[in-house]
Amino acid sequence: MDQVYASAEDRMKKAVEALKRELATLRTGRASPALVEKVQVEAYGATMPLNAVATISVPEPRLIVIQPWDRKMIPSIEKALQKSDIGLTPTSDGTVVRLVIPPLNEERRRDLVKVVHKRAEEARVAVRNIRRDAVDELKRREKAREISEDEARRAQERLQKLTDQYIGQVDEVSRRKEEEILEV
Repeated sequence: MDQVYASAEDRMKKAVEALKRELATLRTGRASPALVEKVQVEAYGATMPLNAVATISVPEPRLIVIQPWDRKMIPSIEKALQKSDIGLTPTSDGTVVRLVIPPLNEERRRDLVKVVHKRAEEARVAVRNIRRDAVDELKRREKAREISEDEARRAQERLQKLTDQYIGQVDEVSRRKEEEILEV
């Protein structure tokens, strides 16, 4: 039973982490290296993530500065940023690439909040599916007489508490992201 519980907890933890990573890529009114670090850049005959060919920094709340390790990479980085779906236009001075993040209007903020709610709901569903899988495994073990009915019931109650805990984490992550988006 502990094995089923530990497996479920690990998978729930990964679902929350995946939500955090996904929400980090959403563009709020504030600059974040996560917005661009996974953008794919043509470099030395291969496609690589931007953070593998440059240093990404945020010197100001609305500015991302990308400093490539090789200046010859600047045109490739600019092209990759323009092709990406981040919706920002890069500017370059020959040594660094700058991305200025414009303030969001109210309508765009509301749209982003809807996206946050949708992603949070997907994470909640994932956590509930993990609980369902674990409960199914407990029932299978109970039928096979590997565990007693009381043990299965106690394990299900424990799983429910774990599920509530992780759904609470999902809610907290989405609430913080929503506040960040709505912050003017």
